[in-house]
Amino acid sequence: MEPDPVNDALLTPAETAAESGFSLDTLRYYDRIGLLGPVARSASGHRRYSPGDLEWLSILRCLRETGMPIADMRSYTELAKAGDGTVRQRLEALEAHDAEVEKRLASLLRQRAHLKEKIAYYRSLDSEESADRAPDD
Repeated sequence: MEPDPVNDALLTPAETAAESGFSLDTLRYYDRIGLLGPVARSASGHRRYSPGDLEWLSILRCLRETGMPIADMRSYTELAKAGDGTVRQRLEALEAHDAEVEKRLASLLRQRAHLKEKIAYYRSLDSEESADRAPDD
């Protein structure tokens, strides 16, 4: 039997989970709600994921980890599935999401500055206590 480069490039769900960082449950969920395109099946009916599926999963991971709600991910996916005629809408969706990410980053940076002030304050108290406890020489 000769090697089949197409099927050899396909990954099992477990391999896809390991490669993508998503759990098997998340992969099934994303498939069920339509975030994945048609997933190939082996002769026995088991899901097999292609390099293109992995690439799409990396996009989904980026969107999810940057806080995009599932509903917006579904809308974006539908636009992508609709083809080249939706490029402008996809661009607008990503730009809107990027603006939200930018707001959250700015907020996080403000909160981090506040944390650093508190850390500095407690360090100053700690160093004062240490100086008070230092034995006289």
